[in-house]
Amino acid sequence: MKNILVPVDFSAVQESLIAAAVALGKPLAAKLWLVHVAAPDPDFVGFKVGPEYVREHRADILRQEHQDIQALAAALNKEGVQAEALLVQGPTTDTLLEVADNVSADLIVIGSHGRSALFRAFVGSVSEQVLKESRVPVMVVPTPGRN
Repeated sequence: MKNILVPVDFSAVQESLIAAAVALGKPLAAKLWLVHVAAPDPDFVGFKVGPEYVREHRADILRQEHQDIQALAAALNKEGVQAEALLVQGPTTDTLLEVADNVSADLIVIGSHGRSALFRAFVGSVSEQVLKESRVPVMVVPTPGRN
């Protein structure tokens, strides 16, 4: 195993997700590919961009997310774990699977937020979609403290 894809959404699952990926990858000297899928730009999905302050606010959010994921990768590298950070935009599941192909991922370690069945029925779950559509093994890390 050489490449592990780790989708990061800066949620409560992140710490246990990273710990699980490190526990799997470090002994094998595998590279962790931390990827954050940001929401697409409004004009990307067919909406008018709106006033300049809206674009500036969106740019600020993307800059912060980029800094956060870069800092996470830097911290892992400092601990002796090979880590590369990517910030990409697009539909979450499709984008994650495309990145997995691009980096030749051997495994995807993804978090689960433990939402209710009703929520999943109406909104869906990224982890479930990745499980269904991935061509590589997927490990789902549950939300800490959920029974």
